[in-house]
Amino acid sequence: MYKFGPAHTARLLSAEREKALSPKRLLEEAGLKNGDTFIDVGCGPGFFTLPAAAIVGETGRVFAVDTQQEMLDQLRARKPPKNVILLKSGESSVPVDASSADLVLIAFMLHEAERKNVFLREMKRITKAGGTVLIIDWKKKREEHGPPVEERLTAKAVEELLRGAGFRGIKASSLNASHYRISARKG
Repeated sequence: MYKFGPAHTARLLSAEREKALSPKRLLEEAGLKNGDTFIDVGCGPGFFTLPAAAIVGETGRVFAVDTQQEMLDQLRARKPPKNVILLKSGESSVPVDASSADLVLIAFMLHEAERKNVFLREMKRITKAGGTVLIIDWKKKREEHGPPVEERLTAKAVEELLRGAGFRGIKASSLNASHYRISARKG
């Protein structure tokens, strides 16, 4: 299974990626606002974490979660604000209380989860009632960048996984030529 390693994080923070994804806009469109609790699952060096910290402000909290300590170390080196809490997680376990997050982000890593059903049930556990899970991932097509096409998930497959985990209000849309986004609510 393909796992994005810390040796390539410069790509995650590139100006090209910023332009293609506009993390602040994406998070605001997903409903993130001042005072919210946000969990960035698979945070890497903080591409979404730091814009989220600015949006939620001093009264909000951001949990930056990753399975790779090197990724958390790279985020720490970027000196995140005090409202960001860095946490090392297991493959399908996030060390936060149940019903903690207004918004949980799973960006470009659902395809990496070995047990996707177990992983999504954990995402449901950490999301508040009425809260949102936002998934951003690669379209299932051959491209020069990104994971092998065999490991990519179609948006339809992700929608079915979310339904199976008990999420409601599932909405999918194309983000750009390479990526889609899917939001779902915890009922």
